[in-house]
Amino acid sequence: MIHRKSAVAAALAALFLCSGASPPADGRTGPAVHASHATLTAFASDAQLRAYFKRHVRRPPPAMPPPPSAGVTDQAMAAPSAETISATGATGAGSITNNQVSGVDEGDIVKLHDNVLVILRRGRLFTVSLAGGMHPVDSINAYPPGVDARDDWYDEMLIASDRVVVIGYSYSRGGTQINRFHLDAEGHLAFEDAYQLRSNDYYSSRNYASRLIGNTLILYSPRYLPWGGDDPFVALPALRRWTGDPQAGFERISTARQVYLPPTMPDDQIEAVHTVTFCDLTTPVLACKANSVLGPDGRVFYVAQDAVYVWVTPYWGHALPQGMPTSYLYRLPLDATPPQAIGVHGAPVDQFSFHSGGGLLDVLVRADSAGDAMWTAEHSDGAVALARIPLDLFGDGSGQLPASRYRALPTPAGSEDAFHNRFVGDYVLYGEGNGWGAPQQTRSVLIVAPLKGGEAVPVALTHPVDRIEAMGTDAVAVGSTASDVIFSSILLGAHPAPGDRYVLQGAAQSETRSHGFFFKPEPPGGNDGVLGLPVTRPATPAYRQLFDASAAILYLRRAEGKFANLGELDSRPETAVDDACTASCVDWYGNARPIFAGGRVFALMGYELVEGRLSRTEIKETGRINFAPTKVAR
Repeated sequence: MIHRKSAVAAALAALFLCSGASPPADGRTGPAVHASHATLTAFASDAQLRAYFKRHVRRPPPAMPPPPSAGVTDQAMAAPSAETISATGATGAGSITNNQVSGVDEGDIVKLHDNVLVILRRGRLFTVSLAGGMHPVDSINAYPPGVDARDDWYDEMLIASDRVVVIGYSYSRGGTQINRFHLDAEGHLAFEDAYQLRSNDYYSSRNYASRLIGNTLILYSPRYLPWGGDDPFVALPALRRWTGDPQAGFERISTARQVYLPPTMPDDQIEAVHTVTFCDLTTPVLACKANSVLGPDGRVFYVAQDAVYVWVTPYWGHALPQGMPTSYLYRLPLDATPPQAIGVHGAPVDQFSFHSGGGLLDVLVRADSAGDAMWTAEHSDGAVALARIPLDLFGDGSGQLPASRYRALPTPAGSEDAFHNRFVGDYVLYGEGNGWGAPQQTRSVLIVAPLKGGEAVPVALTHPVDRIEAMGTDAVAVGSTASDVIFSSILLGAHPAPGDRYVLQGAAQSETRSHGFFFKPEPPGGNDGVLGLPVTRPATPAYRQLFDASAAILYLRRAEGKFANLGELDSRPETAVDDACTASCVDWYGNARPIFAGGRVFALMGYELVEGRLSRTEIKETGRINFAPTKVAR
């Protein structure tokens, strides 16, 4: 578990709880920020960046790094233009992924391309045609031919045009993997090429490293600065095309002129290079560019339709110099303008702590949070506040968000584990759940706070808050007790209030990631519709999702605000066979999804795909296939 020093939490709690528009008299919140068009200033050259590392990073002086690749220029390495990155066509009404932001697709284990489902499962890609029923078509390894992938993890998949892109991480070959495959209209797959981005492991128990806007892949990757005598320039973004030679070198994809640092960030917080990489997936040879920001190790990565945000915060407590922020928030616009930053306090828990719109960025922060790397999102504590940040307050990073922009909110009374939050409509909702341990019989309180001011409303629940999802303009909170899964609707009209409740007895959620849930509104844009959620029986600890397949997908209909159980599409574990798995053999990102494709409904559970027919009162199975490999994939 990662904590900060208690003094830090106390100071931040005082900041969040201060009232009025003025900062505290001691000036701890630093200078107020006024409307500004200032941007961050990049390092002027590799020589300047090298000199900075030598003077300010408390490590042995680095060895002289090799020069950038021949022919690389600052102009060539600039971020893609606004014309390149457009939300048009990225996702829409036909998306089967429970995306956070409309128009911003997220990497997942299953995608739909025309009439073909593409499924990423335990280091392999599978395709199933939905034309005229369900027919397994093809399978292929999710990594290049001839590769020893035993130390690899393949986690996320996206589809751009006729290309399937698999994102993974290799401990043996080094870095984030970007593997491309051609997909034809019938569902046949062919390996095209593979690339490696120099990075440390991007894994997060809640967040996703990849997004897709139009045909532009957006990747977050961290690289921690070395503590020994290693060259710090190995932390700068670089890419190599896989040729089969593990000794082939990486080619840098940015210069020092794409590395940014606020002028007020303390030297002892420079621990990592946080890189956002943009790749045009349509080019015959993958074309990538990158922007990097410096800061402490902790981070949360969020992608809006117009910008990428990276909130950096220390893993461990740091002294608070007079007037200095504890964290920094970077804004990297998608229109090729330079990044901006602002000094902030506290930290968000995960990507769902962010909401962008109307010229504002809203962020729910806690006094003691270290971001979402690995499992750190599962542990947070301390005061809660809503930071409302007008976009014109972002600047060159020398200013801070004024205290008047933090609105103190009630602090949960439960444990420090499993804090969940979500923006739905004009509200932010948050509460605490079970974490990854065994479900507990406990009550909880869900806080519903209006974004535009007014009292936060506590909603008493008979279960923990393990999941918060949107249902149109309303919300649903889901939690597991020692024996049951409970769904509680939250009405988000002018006066938020608890709505209907449904109890599924003798079960637990079998997926905790956001992609395990899907709500299909009927009619589109409405608050009524059908939701699906993977469940298991009997109730088990949440960590079992990494190893066990779901027992079933539960479907509930919400009509006139009331829940009704439509039934389940269940798995048949007795048909399971040994898949001879050699790569990515733990389901870090889950293995089950409810799928709504046009007017059809499916349940993906491990290697099983089950179709059902929905009526107003029930769901009935109409077909089933098992696409488990009977031999090693190509």
